[in-house]
Amino acid sequence: MSDILRKGFLLGLGAAVSGKERLDKKLKELVEENELTQDQARSVMRSFMEKGQLKTDEWSAKQYEQTQKTAKDLGLATKEDINELRARITELEEKHADI
Repeated sequence: MSDILRKGFLLGLGAAVSGKERLDKKLKELVEENELTQDQARSVMRSFMEKGQLKTDEWSAKQYEQTQKTAKDLGLATKEDINELRARITELEEKHADI
């Protein structure tokens, strides 16, 4: 499952890099043809990069959720589960020490 996620991520990353390069090339052409100013071209590129970051964040959140679901389906303990158990053990040790 993680191999499929990794391949999907790499595919998306490759498409994003290719898209950025093509956009950059097209923006340079438009600036050279005086269709856009340098500031307008930078603004378009900045917007493209911000949208890319939002998609990256969205992808990370979805990947985290999928990993959590897979761990739960497999019956694996999460970090939160382990921390909860440690807290319960500490509480029980403190109660036992008082006896």
